[in-house]
Amino acid sequence: MSLFMDVHTIEGGVSVDDVARAHEADLAEQAAHDVRYLRYWVDEDSGRIFCLVEAPDAEAANEVHRRAHGLVAEQIFRVSEHS
Repeated sequence: MSLFMDVHTIEGGVSVDDVARAHEADLAEQAAHDVRYLRYWVDEDSGRIFCLVEAPDAEAANEVHRRAHGLVAEQIFRVSEHS
């Protein structure tokens, strides 16, 4: 399982409430794809959303978004966690 950070941009901005609903839809869909959405960050004014996800590959992570709400990521980066 790999760790990914995906990036979405919603033109005109986005509300935290809308992102929370989309995240709930991701959580409902993720098990079917062996994916685990872990956390997300939102910049409401710029419309940027960042999602941290464990997945077998980037396409599996994006497929959850596609099926859950249709808002696929523009970019997906494989990342590693450090402290």
